[in-house]
Amino acid sequence: MPHIRPITVLRNTNEISELCHKLAEPIFITKNGYGDLVIMSIETYERKLALVEVYKKLAEADAQIKEGVPLLDGDKVLNEVRSKYVGKKV
Repeated sequence: MPHIRPITVLRNTNEISELCHKLAEPIFITKNGYGDLVIMSIETYERKLALVEVYKKLAEADAQIKEGVPLLDGDKVLNEVRSKYVGKKV
């Protein structure tokens, strides 16, 4: 459920900051009854950016599959990475 607050809540910066951290979700700010701003904590913003990056990579992978790019064996790739950086194979 979206969290919607009037622009007047921005007068109390401590309260809105606490609310952003407590909810860990974007808060939609309205002005004269219409959407105007979205505010959120830095942690929430970074989490949203990371999620967008995951979706972007999934879309790229899906496009590669549709183009016929050959798939790699997951176990083989993980073993290569582990042997390169950790020195252990599973």
